[in-house]
Amino acid sequence: MGIQVVRGTALIMLPLNVSFGIYAFLPMGWLFMAGIILGEAFLMSRCLVRKKFDKKIYLSATVSNIVSGALGIITTMALNGGWWLVVWFPWVSSHEVDIHSRQEALALVIYYIVALILSVLIELFVNWLMLRKQYPPQRILRATLIANAFSYILGAVIIILLCI
Repeated sequence: MGIQVVRGTALIMLPLNVSFGIYAFLPMGWLFMAGIILGEAFLMSRCLVRKKFDKKIYLSATVSNIVSGALGIITTMALNGGWWLVVWFPWVSSHEVDIHSRQEALALVIYYIVALILSVLIELFVNWLMLRKQYPPQRILRATLIANAFSYILGAVIIILLCI
């Protein structure tokens, strides 16, 4: 199969046909993740202090995402001997998983549900550690859940739009 060019999308699609584990370490991957983290920080700030920017909340959101990502890499390396990056949205290449196979698709869905839950729990714990003196646990929980729901949905929509 060759690359099919539809209105100039070949340059966008080519780097997307790799796993997120590889894409994450490319400049576009860093920009994508930075955008998602900024979106989460913005939403958490709006939820907790009703402002667009709060330095402590932005720092907490950034640190919690870095910790979650690092633990995801370490965990998957330990579990499968490789490094299939645990991320909060289902992005893999056609070289890793054949989504047309019912068994592989089901395994992928289960894997990412577990990864999402663990990622949110890690971020919640880090956010609680960093923000517990300023905000009650219920508000930190709510803000973290809203921010992660937003980032998961937005990330999935962007990927679907770029990959269709």
